[in-house]
Amino acid sequence: MRIEAYLAFRGSCQEAFNFYKDIFGGEIKNTETYEDKEIDIPGNYRSKWQHAELRGKNFTILGYDAAPDTPLTDGTNIHLGVDMDSAESAESAFDQLSKGGRVHTSFQETSWGAHYGRCTDKYGISWMINYKD
Repeated sequence: MRIEAYLAFRGSCQEAFNFYKDIFGGEIKNTETYEDKEIDIPGNYRSKWQHAELRGKNFTILGYDAAPDTPLTDGTNIHLGVDMDSAESAESAFDQLSKGGRVHTSFQETSWGAHYGRCTDKYGISWMINYKD
């Protein structure tokens, strides 16, 4: 079985995916825009991504720019959990993701023996970053 996250954005999918790529690595693939789609969407939205994939060694994030009339609620319905390979890489990812966003739990050593932090990034996506020996 394989589970993949599919994220919706308000016109910032390309920017967000480049941001996530800078943090986690991987490659952005299979991008499609609204350009040649027969869909009722404003002309200035045609270049937005209707679909994109960020694929790395052990992860896949899918995403798109939701049509402007699609209701979205930031950060309340999903948290992406990321188990990192070291405390340093976990703290670095957390620092980058939380910059310009909101920290809910500061990155810290926990009572359960992990290094952990929870934040919502500047795109409204909630993250739980974790490293446990």
